[in-house]
Amino acid sequence: MRYNEWHVGRGQNVGSLLREWRTRRRMSQLELASRADSSARHISFIETGRASPSRNMLLRFADQMDIPIRERNVLLVAAGFAPHFPESSFGESDDLSVLRTELRRLLVAYEPNPVLIHDAQYHLVEANGAFHALVADVADHLLAPPLNVMRLSLHPEGLAPRIRRYPVWRAHLLGRLRHRLTVSGSAPLRALYDEVSGYPLPPGRRGEDSGTLVEGDFFPYALPLLLEHEGQVLSLVSALMTLSAPTEVTVSELEVETFLPANAETAEALQALRTEVTRTEAGRGIRSPS
Repeated sequence: MRYNEWHVGRGQNVGSLLREWRTRRRMSQLELASRADSSARHISFIETGRASPSRNMLLRFADQMDIPIRERNVLLVAAGFAPHFPESSFGESDDLSVLRTELRRLLVAYEPNPVLIHDAQYHLVEANGAFHALVADVADHLLAPPLNVMRLSLHPEGLAPRIRRYPVWRAHLLGRLRHRLTVSGSAPLRALYDEVSGYPLPPGRRGEDSGTLVEGDFFPYALPLLLEHEGQVLSLVSALMTLSAPTEVTVSELEVETFLPANAETAEALQALRTEVTRTEAGRGIRSPS
């Protein structure tokens, strides 16, 4: 998705966009001016259309407000400038070939733990064999490209029927989605949130409690995903990784999510799953990338 298809405020002038971001970040004109080495008067003039900002000034404002890379391009285009940050296809760009190779190695290196890479809209970019093995039995339409990780997790025909304490995990995922929506101001993310938050509870989970943790709940260090798989309940904790200081739109939106075993039983089950996946792939003549 290109920059002009993403932002909720596309078509707005630069002044209204600047005011929107400043309001979202709860910053006064004076505070932004102090941080960006400008003046409240100048910012006021830009927001009301009485002054035109320079390219460098806009980039300073965006940096001080921690505006996502994609949205910085939107801001520049609204002011009549060309986008500053390039955007490439993760799967095809020669510029990203080394990064692509290393991330794929990371996916294999973390097995037997499930690992996936998704973009800012939670579309699956890459995943390892362990992840694919755990989701193989969900409805086919949820696995069709572009596979969306939030839909896969929360849809009644996806993983939801297999998640223990589903309302609690659902509340966690929706909280992550709300946070990203607040940070980005993305119209597609708003549509995704409205969709997945409206899914009914899956059969077998309708009698469970609410998404609020109650007295007696105890998780030693992190809320686990409790996922039923082949007669066992896997206890998995999620670790997220992003690339720091990105200067490219696609890379800035990548997130690597690793599911680590929270107990010895889950570690053993994942190891057994890896053996099964390896045996199946060998039977098909498939080799893991080195």
